[in-house]
Amino acid sequence: MAKSQYEYVKSFELDPPLLPNCWIVVRIDGKNFTSFVEKQKFIKPNDKRGIELMNKCALELCETYSEAIVFAYGESDEYSFVLKRECKTFERRTSKIVSTFASLFSSSYVFYWNSFFPDEKLQKPPTFDARAVCYPTTKNLRDYLSWRQVDCHINNMYNLCFWKLVQSGVTAKDAENQLKGTLSKDKNDLLFEKFGVNYNNEDPMFRKGSSICRQWKEIDVTNSKTGEPTKRRKLRFSIIYEDIINDEFWTKNAHILNEEVETKEKKQKNSKENLQQKEEV
Repeated sequence: MAKSQYEYVKSFELDPPLLPNCWIVVRIDGKNFTSFVEKQKFIKPNDKRGIELMNKCALELCETYSEAIVFAYGESDEYSFVLKRECKTFERRTSKIVSTFASLFSSSYVFYWNSFFPDEKLQKPPTFDARAVCYPTTKNLRDYLSWRQVDCHINNMYNLCFWKLVQSGVTAKDAENQLKGTLSKDKNDLLFEKFGVNYNNEDPMFRKGSSICRQWKEIDVTNSKTGEPTKRRKLRFSIIYEDIINDEFWTKNAHILNEEVETKEKKQKNSKENLQQKEEV
């Protein structure tokens, strides 16, 4: 930028960096998406095309910022991206990260729309906002991700019950009143007894949400010495639908956060060792 007498105005710009040495979570969220899906006539309660489009947009972000993103989790009209502790992307500037992520996600949604809705013309521009939050410990981060997956389960079960009732002839108001104050067990009973639906058999994509992380895959490559085609195992971003609340997932995929998962057994062992050390002192 050329220097001039007006350059002093740059001093008014504030763009504080996100805290160092912390996990960064950037959450993308659809703006007024209830009216958007109504306008686009999405299938209720879940439109697989819409979820797959969200996953495609998230994958675009993961691959574009692969040096920073280690994990992503999405449900409904939102997606959370986990950036590694030592991330230097945009020098950790808050506004630069959230504006770029929201922009790329929104533009990708429009760009890939026809691939998932070939017979549906976009009636209005989709909009996504973004926020960035720092989590100092891995436990904080995992609790955040657990919170989002629990939210996915609660919302999906409610929506499934609500739309089953509405589609059976119950008014929206009566369906709301019927579900008011019910627990998961009540909704499970309603689905099975009234509609013959076993919730556990519903598509994991709807029940558990979508996770994107690097998984080992066999890739076709060419041997640099012989020129012959061969296969090699490499870590590549993949979309999976699994329980990310329990330790099992993180133990199996320790490379994601690059940290050893502290299971309940390890916590008990560490507590005993600490107690013994205190007694010796």
